[in-house]
Amino acid sequence: MANSRFSGKWSEKSLSDLAVVTMGQSPSSIFYNSRGEGLPLIQGNADIESRKTVERVWTTEGNKRCDSGDLILTVRAPVGAVAVASKNVCIGRGVCGLKPFGDSSFLFHALVYAENRWQALEQGSTFTAANSEQVGQFQILVPDDEHEQRAIAEALSDVDGLLSSLEALIAKKRAIKQAVMQQLLTGKTRLPGFSRAWVTVQMGQIGSIYGGLSGKTKIDFEGGNARYMTFLGVLENVILNIQHTEPVYVGPSESQNRVMKEDVLFNASSETPGDLAIGAVMGEQLDNLYLNSFCFGFRIHDKDKYVPLFLAYFFRGNVGRDIMNALAQGATRYNMSKSQFRALELSIPSGAEQYAIASVLSDMDAEIAALEKRQDKTRAIKQGMMQRLLTGRVRLLKNGVE
Repeated sequence: MANSRFSGKWSEKSLSDLAVVTMGQSPSSIFYNSRGEGLPLIQGNADIESRKTVERVWTTEGNKRCDSGDLILTVRAPVGAVAVASKNVCIGRGVCGLKPFGDSSFLFHALVYAENRWQALEQGSTFTAANSEQVGQFQILVPDDEHEQRAIAEALSDVDGLLSSLEALIAKKRAIKQAVMQQLLTGKTRLPGFSRAWVTVQMGQIGSIYGGLSGKTKIDFEGGNARYMTFLGVLENVILNIQHTEPVYVGPSESQNRVMKEDVLFNASSETPGDLAIGAVMGEQLDNLYLNSFCFGFRIHDKDKYVPLFLAYFFRGNVGRDIMNALAQGATRYNMSKSQFRALELSIPSGAEQYAIASVLSDMDAEIAALEKRQDKTRAIKQGMMQRLLTGRVRLLKNGVE
């Protein structure tokens, strides 16, 4: 029957029955180089990106090797991460190589699905590791029919292809946005209808600064009658809402600064100068909202003249980052004084042009966010497919069409 489903038996098989297992062995470091001489050395998770091996270090010696297209499995912390060898490589003791006897794509997907099961095999105190016996005896559920293996692999690979396309598209959109920011936030490119000269103004003329929570103890953050904007919320989002807050207790007699809608929030310290004073705008009005103690707030006096979202984008752009790099103080952690921030001089356009620029950048962010949401949904779909297809709970049609 043309549209019949696969119905053959499934069996649990040892990994050594499905592939030639080669445990890695690290060559002496005297043979390492960064010049591309010899073979890329794959030693562990640091040499894997997006399920493929990447080249960081090369070696001119080493007798444990894998061919391009072979599977790589990490055997030291974390155990069980799987990738495909992008080219012929030398493998160190943190990984093993797998040369499948049958469909390599099916085994790849089966091992991806099985990654969390390796935690039960981890051993050791300083490292977690799996030895050759444990790797060889690891059980994989496999359909006996190789045609079904290929059909499953093709279905999952198609979803991987979509995920790769989305990842590339998101990266492209982010790069375009970064280029647009550089042009619009410096005045190198002007939007239609705007030609008036930009003016120089000090931040102290634009608005006033207030501090985050003070005098709080650990118990105050175990729950409470108010909420506070988190440090990561400010750092990772240009427009903030209640999802970026957490509870805190603020007593009736405490004198704390509240965050209002359209306040611009900045982180006052960072581990690198390039991450100091990244701006974010409070996008909604929330009662009893405060700010974490590692950030400060900025309240604009005239929002028609100075647009909050424009300022947030300005300080996230290259011009703002260059200013912060020059002002950052510190050695292991970088800070900036409030007096320095007030004295900052910015070259900015009219309020109408600020609003237009912010709208363009906000629209681009919304497009990227929609693609990221689609990417997350596709990942969830793939996870569901793996749970059904790699356990035999759902069987594919023999012609590959549901």
